[in-house]
Amino acid sequence: MQFGVEIPGFKWSPVQYVYKHWAGLYEQAHQKLYVNRGFGFIGYPGRVGILPEITVIELA
Repeated sequence: MQFGVEIPGFKWSPVQYVYKHWAGLYEQAHQKLYVNRGFGFIGYPGRVGILPEITVIELA
């Protein structure tokens, strides 16, 4: 199950206490990392407050 709250300006999930980078785009030392929340599940087949995500990154 994936659980969290995501509203404009606020993003929280219990997973943040396990992983520093858990959803979204991060930058450190001029390098970028994008963490996708995915669209599947492990265990309980559900999501609460976290929408499934498919990422398209277009390089120009």
